[in-house]
Amino acid sequence: MIGQSVPMRRIMSLIERIASSDVPVLITGESGTGKEITAQLIHQLSSRKDGPYLAVNCAAIPETLIESHLFGHEKGAFTGADRRKQGLFESANGGTLLLDEITEMRCETQAKLLRVIEERKVLPIGSTREIPINVRVLAASNRRIEHAIRDGHLREDLYYRLKVCSIHLPPLRERIEDLPLLVDHFVRRTNEEHGSQIAGIDDACLTAMGRYRWPGNVRELKHAIEHAVIFCESTRLAVSDLPSEIEATARPDSSFTVHLGSSMKDVVDELICRTVTYAGGNKVRAAEILGVNRRTIYSRLENFEVHETNGRMDGRPYRNGRSGLR
Repeated sequence: MIGQSVPMRRIMSLIERIASSDVPVLITGESGTGKEITAQLIHQLSSRKDGPYLAVNCAAIPETLIESHLFGHEKGAFTGADRRKQGLFESANGGTLLLDEITEMRCETQAKLLRVIEERKVLPIGSTREIPINVRVLAASNRRIEHAIRDGHLREDLYYRLKVCSIHLPPLRERIEDLPLLVDHFVRRTNEEHGSQIAGIDDACLTAMGRYRWPGNVRELKHAIEHAVIFCESTRLAVSDLPSEIEATARPDSSFTVHLGSSMKDVVDELICRTVTYAGGNKVRAAEILGVNRRTIYSRLENFEVHETNGRMDGRPYRNGRSGLR
């Protein structure tokens, strides 16, 4: 795990303490925050590190098959069961099993899971003989747990069994100070995977990434860096290399406030100046956006103190020595 922010230092300390125990762990956080990486780290730091580590996405398995996947089945237990199948609990014996998106599991299956965790025995489908198991169970969910319980997606008794130790991973937007470290890591990793030679990232690009909300969190950041590296035509990532939704954060604010009492001419002049700025200083493009003749753009801009820097405009409206809309 990468990060030097206060939240991440606390989480790393918590992981180290939790890893030394053998109790179940509930890992929560938004999609893409690193729940599976956290589970892997807990396993690697535990006394079970030499045993198997298995992970299953409960949301990806049909409801009719999940019990067979978890607990196994005997030959002839149901149509198509032509041989005995070992479940994940048996396969993970001596190691760790991560049940990802546990809140997507049926409550009936959750009840059986609770019994397995408490009694450390599993009963394969179609069998009358319980099998002893020695497995540490980790569970993860991107749902808010209180909502999952309220809405019937997580049994309360199972929750209390799992929450003996719990870890909540913060979204990337709440630890944005870790962004430079994460970017550097993913650039190096992408260089290795694609044979590229990206040396770093320019300040404007990093600023744009810092302004973005990252709804997909670290996973989205990883994919954004891969995108930028592929489209980069130099040795440093620039704003123009980023996916469009992130690149848009580098553009100036596309809205402004109109105060009662402002003249229509002032409002139009401000709109034109903002649109030219939004278009990166391209007056022809600004005219297309506004649906006016480009001569209108040029004549209106005579009312502004306009400076062009790297294709962008930075101006203030003025008329007869007084400021216009700000």
